[in-house]
Amino acid sequence: MLETSNHSLERNPHAAARGFGQIFGIHPAMAFLTLIVDMMLFGGEVGTLGASLPISFAGGIVLAFITFRAQKRYGDDTESAFIKALILGFLTAIPTALPAFIYVPSGVVGLVHNLRRK
Repeated sequence: MLETSNHSLERNPHAAARGFGQIFGIHPAMAFLTLIVDMMLFGGEVGTLGASLPISFAGGIVLAFITFRAQKRYGDDTESAFIKALILGFLTAIPTALPAFIYVPSGVVGLVHNLRRK
């Protein structure tokens, strides 16, 4: 049964006012960093035939930590910043090249959100 109560609004009254950019946007620098880190790690994985997977895992953890800190400064609450950081860290640790359409749109949304805020 679909629940129609506003339980999340009771817990966080500002949740509805956050807007599309804050909910789906990531800091543009984090989108760029994810692109660069993923290209570097995937190149190493191809060259070593997957032997560098532990390095990719560690790189994903470091990227997740950096993203978490950046998203907190970007204005996300702890839970949103943590979820976005885990998503980017996980996608980076997967031993395949990430298609840019996964995270670049979030960076663009974040950039538009930054420009509208000023």
